[in-house]
Amino acid sequence: MPTLVAYEALALDGEKLGLGPESGAKVETARKGGMESLSIMRDAGLPMAFRSDLLGGLMKCHSMEFEILARVLTPAEIIAPATSFGAKLCEMEGRIGTIAAGAFADLIVVDGDPLAGVSLLAKDGAHRPAIMARGSFRKNERN
Repeated sequence: MPTLVAYEALALDGEKLGLGPESGAKVETARKGGMESLSIMRDAGLPMAFRSDLLGGLMKCHSMEFEILARVLTPAEIIAPATSFGAKLCEMEGRIGTIAAGAFADLIVVDGDPLAGVSLLAKDGAHRPAIMARGSFRKNERN
């Protein structure tokens, strides 16, 4: 589970959070290695899942993970870990990561085709006018 946005967020806000130059250098090493790891995992055929590991004020950067992964992976290679493979990893196939009878009804509506540009999944929901979790709307700008 690459969690590259954690290092990206620290690179953006680390100094404000009190990280010194030595810590900043470590973050840069982790960012570079993380990007290289994406190609290695993909080329080796390793499945990847999606998560962010962000806490507190850094949660604002959560959806940046999509844009970071897009520097190396295709949109399809990014969306599958966030949906179907995540369900498999959690042993919840058929209940999450799919649109099917009996599933949890976690859905997002996207303004556009995320397979044509995964940036539609980033920007903290700016291109997601409707979000449904467990069958109830959490966000619905379509009404």
